[in-house]
Amino acid sequence: MPQPVTASGTREVPYDRGRVWKALAVLAPYCAVCDVSYVVDGAGALGPGTRFVCVPGRLADGEEPKAGAPQGEIVEWEPRRRVTTRLELTPETWTTRIELDDAGAGATRVTIAVKHEARTGGRLVQRLLRRSVLQMVQRTVDGELDKLPQHVEHLPEG
Repeated sequence: MPQPVTASGTREVPYDRGRVWKALAVLAPYCAVCDVSYVVDGAGALGPGTRFVCVPGRLADGEEPKAGAPQGEIVEWEPRRRVTTRLELTPETWTTRIELDDAGAGATRVTIAVKHEARTGGRLVQRLLRRSVLQMVQRTVDGELDKLPQHVEHLPEG
């Protein structure tokens, strides 16, 4: 089995933890910052075991995701502290963990860790690709950290 590749990073943002939690952990039907739509199974509260589908772009009202769209699941949920999701794509699995900690008056320290697990290719292929995969995973983490302020600023007041 190929070894997973993991990268992480931390950034402090000038927003309280509750607001950052709402911006990052609650799966809104559409994220304008990422240009991604989420379709969550069921109407209950989010938590471990909650399944969702993630698709690029905005789905029209009532539009269903196409067959084969990436399937996700919340695997860890500790409100205002930590959320971990796993997204299954055909050749790979992406696991993202977001941790929030207070960082002084009205500020939050956000740590994002992303794990990539290839589901295809043998050991040799994985070994040859490991460096480029690590760079891709680190760019993903850095990009998500860079977008933190935009995510919070897109939240409605209140």
